[in-house]
Amino acid sequence: MSPPAESRFDEYDNPLIARYASREMSRLWSPQRKFSTWRRLWLALAESEQQLGLPITDQQLDELRAHLDDIDFSAAATHERRLRHDVMAHVHTFGDVCPSARGIIHWGATSCFITDNTDLILLREGLEMVRKRLVAVINHLADFAIRYRDTPCLAFTHLQPAQPTTVGKRACLWAYDLTLDLTEIEHRLKQLAARSVKGTTGTQASFLELFQGDHSRVVQLEQLVAKKLGFENTYAVTGQTYPRKIDAQVLDVLSGIAQSAHKTATDLRLLAHLREIDEPFEKDQIGSSAMAYKRNPMRSERICALARFVISLQSSPAQTLATQWMERTLDDSANRRLVLPQAFLAIDAILIIYANIARGLFVYPQVVDRRLREELPFMATENIMMAAVANGGDRQVLHERIRQHSLAATQAIKGEGKPNDLIERLKLDPAFAGINIHEMLNPAQFVGRAPQQVDEFIADVIQPIRDRYPDTDGDQEELRV
Repeated sequence: MSPPAESRFDEYDNPLIARYASREMSRLWSPQRKFSTWRRLWLALAESEQQLGLPITDQQLDELRAHLDDIDFSAAATHERRLRHDVMAHVHTFGDVCPSARGIIHWGATSCFITDNTDLILLREGLEMVRKRLVAVINHLADFAIRYRDTPCLAFTHLQPAQPTTVGKRACLWAYDLTLDLTEIEHRLKQLAARSVKGTTGTQASFLELFQGDHSRVVQLEQLVAKKLGFENTYAVTGQTYPRKIDAQVLDVLSGIAQSAHKTATDLRLLAHLREIDEPFEKDQIGSSAMAYKRNPMRSERICALARFVISLQSSPAQTLATQWMERTLDDSANRRLVLPQAFLAIDAILIIYANIARGLFVYPQVVDRRLREELPFMATENIMMAAVANGGDRQVLHERIRQHSLAATQAIKGEGKPNDLIERLKLDPAFAGINIHEMLNPAQFVGRAPQQVDEFIADVIQPIRDRYPDTDGDQEELRV
């Protein structure tokens, strides 16, 4: 039960829940959702066992159905303090309100029937929520890419000026990472299966005993329960738990999204430093408590902070998988209680922020153009040299003249703080007489196929995603802080 309102500020409050993630994702991993799912699993098991001939009455099933959500958490806590076993505590709590069905609750099952099947259901729904938000971000980035498909900008390699690209093409790089993450989510969702009824060590021995050695009915029970849980398939073999490989694979996907988001957020922080692009900034937003003029990229910084957290979580399921002894050891339990929910909560928060940024990015075209033109003279020298060769010049001589002028211009820029005067130097050099250098400084001539690549990316990669998810509303969540 929640503590009284007046005492909540005396205890640690997880900021993922209090500040960042959506209510929807928080509810998914809540005690209410977890334990009401446990009860639905007990009902699904009992219904299936009755269907296959075990002596379970309709009255008992009706009693279970009537108490799926009215969980007495105080009573469950009391039972757990006495029993030191969370599943049995809730068996007793459920039985307290279903007295006629008490004897058939958890019939033939082990704890992992409840805990693991519930986790698989929550993983499935969590991935579906993440997929929805991910598609929304991809859509916003695609719209941004289309808007700026042919806006030339300075590209960077090694964070040093390189051949120009366009603002839209750069946005495609951000979106493409997310489309690869989306492919991974779709794959993982297709691969998810139910643990269903595997028994204490995965041998189904208890259920075989219940059905008096009838293997066919045990197989039918496994299939019936899985379908009631919304799964078409079950894991082929298990120990006591579903394969902990699944958790590692899911965290790999979530970490991948965090990596993609961190990369984009870092780019945006650098571009904000260059004053080329800003993330949204609200009318009353304060950038610094001391420096009133500041407009810090706080949303992008928050993405990076949360992304580092998710990436750090990736190692825990991998180590849990690696250290599972034989059919199972319990040192996975406390770790999974922390890692699985918090990874989903953090990714949910990241994608909420990312959507907010992507739909509100603000480009400063004049700054973008000015920065490009400051570097363009160096990038234009190859075209200028080729034109001069076509005009009768010696290629090697021209190369040396350009090299000398470039070094002199660089020295003036770096050593004297002067503007780039390379073009003026070339215009005054007789070796380049008769060459219309001005015509060679159009930035659009240096972006290659960047605009066309944007068009092709939208048509070939983005549009199929939009066709698969036409009604996505994953960006409706607003920032809470």
